[in-house]
Amino acid sequence: MKWLLRKISDGLTQISQYLVTFGPFGLFAVALLDSALVPLPGGPDAVMILLSTARPSWVLLYAVAATLGSVIGCLILYRLSRRAGGRALARFSARKQARVKELIDRYDVLSVLVASILPPPFPFKLFVITAGVFRLNQWRFALAVAAGRMFRFLLEGYLAARYGERAKDLLAEYYPFVALGLALLIVLFFVGRKVLKGRGQRSEVRGE
Repeated sequence: MKWLLRKISDGLTQISQYLVTFGPFGLFAVALLDSALVPLPGGPDAVMILLSTARPSWVLLYAVAATLGSVIGCLILYRLSRRAGGRALARFSARKQARVKELIDRYDVLSVLVASILPPPFPFKLFVITAGVFRLNQWRFALAVAAGRMFRFLLEGYLAARYGERAKDLLAEYYPFVALGLALLIVLFFVGRKVLKGRGQRSEVRGE
C-alpha cells in the first residue's frame, strides 16, 4: 500500500514539474487540479513562488492565472458536491461537518472568503463541498473564492519577487498570522456593518 501511495505521489510530482514549464498556463492548470480535488505536491502556492522568483515582472499575470484556475477548480468541486448531495461529505467527521455548516449558515459567503485566505492545513475543501451540498449561491461563492485567492497569490508573488527563495521561509513563518489577522478584520467589518444596519432599521421603526 505504501509503495502504491509513493508511486502516485511521484507521478503527481512529475505532472506538477511538467506543468511548471508552461509558465502562467501551467500555474493555471496546477491551481485548477488542486482545487478540484486532485492535489499536486506543493500546490499552486509553491508554483506561484517559484515562477514569481524567476520572473518578478509577471507577478500580476501569475496571480490572475492562479486565481482563475483556483476558482474554476472550486466551481467544479462545488458542482460535483451539489450533484452528490450529502454523500460528498461522507469522508469528513460529523463534528467538522456540523461546524462548517454552522459557519456557512451564520456568515454565508463571508465564511468561504475567510477560508480561502487561510493557509493549509485549514480544511478549505470542506467549505467548498459544504457550499455545494447546501446550495450556497454559486456566483457569490465564486466571487468570495476569487477575492480570497487573489489576495493570497498576490502576497506570495510580491514576497517572491522581493525576497526570492527566502519568500517560502517568510511565508511559512508569518503568513498564518497575516491571514488570521486579515480574516479577523474581515469578520469584524461585516459583523460591525450588520450591527449598524440593524440599529438603523430599529431607529426607522421607532421613528415611524
